[in-house]
Amino acid sequence: MDQSQISRYKSLDFYARQVVEGFITGRHKSPFHGFSVEFSDYRQYNSGESTKNIDWHLYGRTDRLYVKQFEEETNLRCQLLIDQSGSMLFPTERHGDIEQPNKLTFAVYAAAVLIELLHRQRDAFGLTLFSGQIDQQTPCRSSSVHQQYLLGLLDGLLQPVNKELHRTTSLAETIHLTAEQLHKRSLIVLFTDAFVRPEEQEPLFDALRHLRHNKHEVIIFHTYDMAHEVNLDYEARPHLFIDLESGRQLRLQPEEVAADYRRQMTEMFSTLRQRAMQYRIDYVPVDIAEGFHQILLPFLLKRSKV
Repeated sequence: MDQSQISRYKSLDFYARQVVEGFITGRHKSPFHGFSVEFSDYRQYNSGESTKNIDWHLYGRTDRLYVKQFEEETNLRCQLLIDQSGSMLFPTERHGDIEQPNKLTFAVYAAAVLIELLHRQRDAFGLTLFSGQIDQQTPCRSSSVHQQYLLGLLDGLLQPVNKELHRTTSLAETIHLTAEQLHKRSLIVLFTDAFVRPEEQEPLFDALRHLRHNKHEVIIFHTYDMAHEVNLDYEARPHLFIDLESGRQLRLQPEEVAADYRRQMTEMFSTLRQRAMQYRIDYVPVDIAEGFHQILLPFLLKRSKV
């Protein structure tokens, strides 16, 4: 086994734990409500056992020692969906760099942090990786073994980019399948750049409605590079643009098409945001140029108040 890959995987695991520990220490509580350990019943205290769960208020009323019994149960089931289509690799030269991540790198590290949070709360978590189809899907579980398995899958997404591999995306179809397969109400966290053709927008919105119709809570991390993918901010000279999903190439002067391009992109982003608000979906814009912590930590703080 390649020792460098083992080291990289441990780095991802350590990073997730470090972020979570720092965040929880600062907040003095879990950022999600609803711990999995709940009061169940009382039983009489047996001499010699730990006194930490004795109900001293009840002792004051009854003059008898009773111990609180708790039962562990999963309050939350969370399925994390990561778009691993070719466009999520933009910019390819920043792949795997957490300090200046590309879109897929942000998704991987954010998912690792959320998995660490969920595991600490004994909540169940699963992972779906998709492109033109569902490439990998796991059930929701809460064990440490499952956590390590998912971190291994995530680490695989950080490996050097194979530039010969162009992956399309079937975003709406994946969301529909997820809605049909999850029979229990769940939290769905979707990482995607939502780059779909105009004719694919309504099917995408239908799929999001499907999740909400099935009573799932939905969070969308909408990843993009504002300067280059939305504003088309490039030097005033001919550039060769390559579609990372189809491999098609186009040479043009960016300033000749920038105004119309920005208008269309702004309309698309605005429509997605409005539909998310309409469907009561938590929409999180992710301009990767802002950096990982500047996006994820404010999101966690906001969620902690929900």
